[in-house]
Amino acid sequence: MTSAQEHQPALWMNEYITPWDLYIHGINQILAHTITPYHEMYIVETEAYGKALILDGRWQSCSIDEFIYHEALVHPAMISYRSPKNVLILGGSEGATLREVLRWKNVEKVWMINPDGEVVEACRQNLVEMHQNAFDDPRVELTITDPLSILETTSKQWDIIISDLIEPINKRVSCSLFTQDYFKKLRQVLSPGGFMMVQAGSVAPAELDTHIRLINTLRTVFPWVNSISNCIPANGYFLGFALCSEHSVNIRPNPTIVDQLLAEKTTGGLRFIDGKTLLGIFQTPTYVRHAIETKT
Repeated sequence: MTSAQEHQPALWMNEYITPWDLYIHGINQILAHTITPYHEMYIVETEAYGKALILDGRWQSCSIDEFIYHEALVHPAMISYRSPKNVLILGGSEGATLREVLRWKNVEKVWMINPDGEVVEACRQNLVEMHQNAFDDPRVELTITDPLSILETTSKQWDIIISDLIEPINKRVSCSLFTQDYFKKLRQVLSPGGFMMVQAGSVAPAELDTHIRLINTLRTVFPWVNSISNCIPANGYFLGFALCSEHSVNIRPNPTIVDQLLAEKTTGGLRFIDGKTLLGIFQTPTYVRHAIETKT
């Protein structure tokens, strides 16, 4: 007879969802742990959600449900542009953002900039399920450096910019990458008609402030910003995104047309995004819209 204790996790790890709420994750094995100049990093294996990347105590993504996050982060901008050729990724250590960008047949060049080479290398070694060898694609250039230093010198423009960075709670790396000045620099390297997507924090009512501040900051830089959100099960809350452009976008796209575009332009295999899902996540909930309009 099997004892119930044989199925218990080897250890438990706490993550604060709010200052008053914990999500306790069961872990079977620690695959990698290091403290870099930027992050304390764990890569762990869980029973419920597979392998996971944890930075500074915050769960970034898990192999079982990361497609929900990464498809929502990447494809709304790509679909809106229709035929993107040049894509800039900021962050994206796991390589899953890279993987989703490379689905698009028109993409000729992807430049991924990440300040923490130790975390990227650990993900390359331990999270093959996520990146699926996307780092080896000849269209990819990986640069390990501070994104701010690159933006000060580059003049190249990008059809799509995707900011896949940890929320601005880590003063060592991310706070400077969520400011008005930084977003202005990104707009300067965004091609005419291009789109930027920003991972923009939780939209849980108790933790809404970061998302609202980011949306309102982005609105001082871009004429059109739309708040998007969806639930990431392993994180235990709804996560927000900000889609930004110099021109407005139809937030009620025809699902059939979107499905046709995806069938024509991508290599397929999508598990979250299609025409109906895009139509749904483009609709910002009432409480979020109200907070955006009333809070400064």
